[in-house]
Amino acid sequence: MDLGLEGRVALVMGASKGIGRGIAESLAREGAKVAIASRSRERLDAVVEELRPGVSAFVADAGDLDRLRELPAEVEAALGPIDILVTNTGGPPSGRALDNSLEEWEEAYRSLVLSVRVLAEEVLPGMRQRGWGRIVNVGSNSTVEPIPTLAISNAVRQAAVGFLKTLSREVAADGITVNTVVTGKFATDRLAENEGSLDNAERSARETVPAKRLGLPEEFGDLVAFLASERAAYITGTTIPIDGGLLRSI
Repeated sequence: MDLGLEGRVALVMGASKGIGRGIAESLAREGAKVAIASRSRERLDAVVEELRPGVSAFVADAGDLDRLRELPAEVEAALGPIDILVTNTGGPPSGRALDNSLEEWEEAYRSLVLSVRVLAEEVLPGMRQRGWGRIVNVGSNSTVEPIPTLAISNAVRQAAVGFLKTLSREVAADGITVNTVVTGKFATDRLAENEGSLDNAERSARETVPAKRLGLPEEFGDLVAFLASERAAYITGTTIPIDGGLLRSI
């Protein structure tokens, strides 16, 4: 299937590892020009070395809103106008409802909600002018079924989804789609850290995930690539799970 991504310019946040890297790889494979962003120049350069050509690195912290305001213009100057924005802006710390400090709550709101708003504000004028655009947010299945040990994620990610749902209706007639993909258990460094090791995470997945395995970052990336494509022009305002059947709700 031709996804129509050849020559499209994509900005993928949090793309130096894990799911973000998987997304960047899928988009690059489909012929997009991909700007990858994260805090670590060293990790970004390693990804560029592995995935090039078509991938360029930009250092940016999702919690630094002033930096995020500058980033899209830098990408445009280097690669061209941004057609695809992937807001993969990190995961907040674990904790029960009252475990985390207010500073941790504020930091999570800044990186998961305000960063999405700032980036969308910067790329939307160009997308509207050209009559084409894709915004894909990387979320969590905690927005569908709250997870007891992830109170911040349960609350703050809901705010991001609410913002993006509102935005999707405002820009749909301009040829712009806005969707959130919610993830279950994927083979990433973050999951390995949370579970003690990747082996532990894999054992847990065999017991809790109907598919009996962890998801792969490239599988997540392939779904995002489809949502960013010409073929997905009528899909907007949605929250789509990719979790091997983990969610129990209908």
